[in-house]
Amino acid sequence: MTARGLTVEKPKTIEGPTVRDATMTLLRDLGMTTLFGNPGSTELPLFRDMPQDFRYILGLQESVVVGMADGFAQMSGNAAFVNLHSSAGTGHALGNIFTAFRNQTPLVITAGQQARSIFPYDPFLYAERATEFPQPFVKWTCEPARAEDVPLAILRAYHMAMQAPRGPVFVSVPIDDWDRPCAPISASTVTHDVMASPALVGEAAEALNKARSPVIVAGAGVGRDNARAALTRLAEAHQAPVWVAPMAARAVFPEDHRLFAGFLAASREAIVHQLKGHDVVLVLGAPAFTYHVEGFGPYVPEGTTLIQIVDDPSTAARTPVGTAIVGNVADAIERLAVAASPATRRVAPAVTLPPADPAGAGPAITETLLMQRLTALRPKGLIVSEEAPSTRGPLHDHFPIRLDDEFMATASGGLGFALPAAVGAALAQPNKTVFCLLGDGSSMYSIQGIWTAADMKLDVKFLIVNNGGYAALEQFGALFDIEVVGSKLPGLDFVKIAEGMGVPGARVSTADALDDAIRTLFAGSGPALLEVVVQRPG
Repeated sequence: MTARGLTVEKPKTIEGPTVRDATMTLLRDLGMTTLFGNPGSTELPLFRDMPQDFRYILGLQESVVVGMADGFAQMSGNAAFVNLHSSAGTGHALGNIFTAFRNQTPLVITAGQQARSIFPYDPFLYAERATEFPQPFVKWTCEPARAEDVPLAILRAYHMAMQAPRGPVFVSVPIDDWDRPCAPISASTVTHDVMASPALVGEAAEALNKARSPVIVAGAGVGRDNARAALTRLAEAHQAPVWVAPMAARAVFPEDHRLFAGFLAASREAIVHQLKGHDVVLVLGAPAFTYHVEGFGPYVPEGTTLIQIVDDPSTAARTPVGTAIVGNVADAIERLAVAASPATRRVAPAVTLPPADPAGAGPAITETLLMQRLTALRPKGLIVSEEAPSTRGPLHDHFPIRLDDEFMATASGGLGFALPAAVGAALAQPNKTVFCLLGDGSSMYSIQGIWTAADMKLDVKFLIVNNGGYAALEQFGALFDIEVVGSKLPGLDFVKIAEGMGVPGARVSTADALDDAIRTLFAGSGPALLEVVVQRPG
């Protein structure tokens, strides 16, 4: 047979099970029957006679594919299976592979490779040094030495992805391996979590009980381990305020709770100031600490004891002061909550609510007004996928993430995650509404994901905050007295873009029409987009 001028031989019929058969059986046993990809020639044999109980989720660009798988894995709690196209597809996907690594999201990423017999000829679409390409942002890589080793490599990849700290792994598979004979394998059982030392957790509990004024800093690890309710019990038992760690990419504590203290800045001096007055700082599921700007001086206030509990030994190893304990964060929080018995009576700190938007009555829409009206009109139990950097301040102040909500953001700082992640989250949680909050600049990194939401009829509500450019970059440039170039984005029409991909859209630019537009966005099921033109910060 021929294809585009090429002569292609049909594969010989194989009697008995193949590598593909063994792999599909394994994936079914591991609960990985949803496959994410953008197929290319070197991957096609994987999908020959695909089982009816599997589903293939098409993304229109490989970075979008990985973002969808990331959101799916976070909201399902299991590793997601990704299929990329040789080096070209892996290259497109690298930005969101990096984000998945920082998010500690378990992904089993496979990529097609040319046939083994033509490796010596450097063939077209050959992935040279394939296992090195995605490093260092995958936990493990492999190109099996033999075709029959592919299923075992994928099984090992799965366990590596699921072991704490979780993250993406990568397997390169030559095109002709899928049709080779292969005996079926069984999915092994591996313990993926390591429990923290009982003695060290006991010492941490004693320090909390004896503390005069303890404070908790909670990071994304609390959200990944579904430990928010346990953390709430721990905080209440100690009357300890809870700060969200800098750059936390998951929901960690109900932000409408009386003990919620706010968000730590990514600055050493600012963190020391915010934690001043507390004699014990308990850091849970987060580094101590993440910084975005250079800083100097102490890491914690003078005389303060720092105790950290994380599931990542490398994070613990770089903790500069105090005691770092490695183990499952949820289990440790439960044990600390059970052991809570403060020696002295404590008074909960007073909470200062952010002021209402003084410009709320004007004709223009401010970001603060937008967040306030969204809070008033949003449904309960949302999954929020956020990538609106210049709106993050008003989001933190006026859009609290509650205990029954979920929240995802990019831990890497790279853009192009939130839109496809919202699509993946909707696939994993079809009975929940997913709210995707995007900046106009951020949305253009992965706008193709809207098509998948339309094609799958997913209940994702996209809201694009249109301030006409990369406002977050301009705000950061102002700190250094730099006038940023190339930061304006005039002429984009997100309603037309959405409608061109099959998603209904609307645009609002005046405050008096905002409430009706938000109600319409959340009405009914299925995907919808609202573009909100906001007043640029003065």
